[in-house]
Amino acid sequence: MGGTDGKRSTDGGNRTAGGGREGAGGTDGPGRPLAYSTGFGNEHSSEAAAGALPHGRNSPQRAPLGLYAEQLSGSAFTEPRARNHRSWLYRIRPSAAHPPFVRAGNGSLCTAPFTQTVPDPNRLRWDPLPDPAPGTDFVAGLWTLGGNGDAAGRTGMAVHLYHANSSMEERVFSDSDGELLIVPERGALLLRTELGVLRAAPGEVALIPRGVRFRVELPDATARGYVCENYGSPFQLPELGPIGANGLAHARDFRAPVAAYEDLRGPFEVINKFCGNLWTATYDHSPLDVVAWHGSLTPYVYDLRRFNVIGSISYDHPDPSVFTVLTSPTDTPGLADVDFVVFAPRWLVGEDTFRPPYFHRNVMSEYMGLIEGAYDAKAGGFVPGGGSLHNMMSAHGPDRETFDRASAAELVPQRIDDGLAFMFETRRPLALTGQAASTPRLQRGYDEVWQGLDSNFRP
Repeated sequence: MGGTDGKRSTDGGNRTAGGGREGAGGTDGPGRPLAYSTGFGNEHSSEAAAGALPHGRNSPQRAPLGLYAEQLSGSAFTEPRARNHRSWLYRIRPSAAHPPFVRAGNGSLCTAPFTQTVPDPNRLRWDPLPDPAPGTDFVAGLWTLGGNGDAAGRTGMAVHLYHANSSMEERVFSDSDGELLIVPERGALLLRTELGVLRAAPGEVALIPRGVRFRVELPDATARGYVCENYGSPFQLPELGPIGANGLAHARDFRAPVAAYEDLRGPFEVINKFCGNLWTATYDHSPLDVVAWHGSLTPYVYDLRRFNVIGSISYDHPDPSVFTVLTSPTDTPGLADVDFVVFAPRWLVGEDTFRPPYFHRNVMSEYMGLIEGAYDAKAGGFVPGGGSLHNMMSAHGPDRETFDRASAAELVPQRIDDGLAFMFETRRPLALTGQAASTPRLQRGYDEVWQGLDSNFRP
């Protein structure tokens, strides 16, 4: 890295409860294959230098190898064990060793509460973001569409888009307001985090916990996609209920990084998103200097095509809740602050059944994006990189062309594998930012896709 001296580690050894090493998933840039530890919510442990992890205690009088012991807590100390997330980090310098932060410009990044516009009951749809200006990295390329709740109150969520054509150089980002679910649509992302390295390509998602520092590099030179910033309870796997012990997203398919540290001298710009604003400080060293760690608070990457789709093998089709990958729960059983839903490749076999998603009005609000291909409820206009918003109780469903085709289709087994769509579903209406309400990317005349759905009533 230009302007620095020191070393970047190789990926280290790994130990984990209930998981193992997995080597698939690309390289870290210099050509080393990435290694992962598998299992969602596990007590993982990893060291990039032999003997860096202490044994028998978390904070010994003298940590091994002259390191500093530091706990990163993603939940209150007293939350129930199943929801208590923390990791112990053994690092070259403690996080406390930094100069003061000062305010920086927020650019196109906005945070709840969203008050620039009133929530809109109309159906809305956007084209993808344009190519960014040269030299735009991931943080500079974040563009907020809208959201709900209150970041300081730790409720609600925001929908961001990103477009970038430059890797982050000597820049590191962390979000104190929420965890980040990153959904690449174009171009892979190499995510160098405090706990190790992840690679997320289109068709995969990456989850960065609240407060974890990371840098985004672009192995494909350009990148575009979506981000759900979750202010509320951390995402977890949904309960399976009568589905039983198996189905939906399997915990074993989530991949956590193994320890990989940087021992590099600065300057490094560290950007912290705090209560809606960006703050910056210049460190004299890389903060990605964790040599070993153990715990349950960790980033993940997940391949959406490994989602085990559950569906009907008789008639009708179940509600889209069966496509839930991750959920951020509330105190009301079954009510999510935000769900992440994927419409993965699957078979449709329902007899005497209208197979596309049905006409619907929903108490939840739905933002939908498209990673590739086409969505089976819309014949056109909804393209990869774009998105649609159907706020609470906004009537939506298949367009006229899709309705006519599905109503007359021969009901043979049908494979859906030419598209990959997802949804951020949330309990509150999303209010738009001013830029999302006024951008020329907002499609005019979206309501027209339902024109021509005339009466077929024959009493």
